[in-house]
Amino acid sequence: MADTKKKFKNPFQKRPKEKRLNRSVAGNGILFFLMAICGVFMALPLVMIINNALKPLDEIFQFPPKIFVRNPTLENFSDLFVLMNNSWVLFSRYVMNTVIITVLGMVGHVVCASLAAYPLAKHHFPGKGILFSMVVLSMMFSWTVTQIPQYMIISWLGINNTYAALILPAFSFGMGLYLMKQFMEQLPNSLMESARLDGASEWKIFWSIVMPNVKPAWLTLAIFQFQQMWGNTGGLFLRNEELKPLQYALQQITAGGTARAGAAAAVTFIVAAVPIIFFLICQSNVLETMTTSGMKD
Repeated sequence: MADTKKKFKNPFQKRPKEKRLNRSVAGNGILFFLMAICGVFMALPLVMIINNALKPLDEIFQFPPKIFVRNPTLENFSDLFVLMNNSWVLFSRYVMNTVIITVLGMVGHVVCASLAAYPLAKHHFPGKGILFSMVVLSMMFSWTVTQIPQYMIISWLGINNTYAALILPAFSFGMGLYLMKQFMEQLPNSLMESARLDGASEWKIFWSIVMPNVKPAWLTLAIFQFQQMWGNTGGLFLRNEELKPLQYALQQITAGGTARAGAAAAVTFIVAAVPIIFFLICQSNVLETMTTSGMKD
């Protein structure tokens, strides 16, 4: 009897309305047109940086300024090369300092943030909520608020005027921990449980299962951290000229006045180009969908 009732449907029962797309062809065209305008405005500063680096001095000081270069030249880069070679610290030394500080700070931050985020996301222990609340609360304060306490701690540790004065503080940024925790929470717990049943340790689970599945997250974090470390001048903690990064040397050239306007344009191009190149290298992995998308416990 119950089966016969299921076969006959009530004719007076309202059928659910089908969802239809409200956008028309004209609406899509307007949307793409607005997006194209926004894209042009976003790309305009980058276009100006590239063109200014190739402009001769007469075009740099031209008023009203022109966006595109008319007589491209590489004299700005040659002037920059001469200025850096005439300094008593070699240009390669500044580059090496920047590479050491940026790479170690970026890798250390990604590893520490991931190690701290894994137990917060996939384990239960007393004080878990309080610890995570402290991490979120720490992101409300700007770097200038913690500048003096950070300098005092580094001085007490005896690592002032060393690479560690810039590398160690980079390990503890709260944004990385927050990002990794939120990403790891999306992983199904069944992945970790099946690995534990097979006898895998927590270290094995972390390095072989968790980290490969959250690759877009830690690559995104690496891009942000690379950009921040690349722009660090080290002026607060580094006093020896042999330890200072490239950004400090380029700032000294930029402060040379109008006579070094061409070299300053080349400096701006170099400072902006390296993070962009790093982003383009990691772009395909950052924008890819997580391998665990659509998986449920």
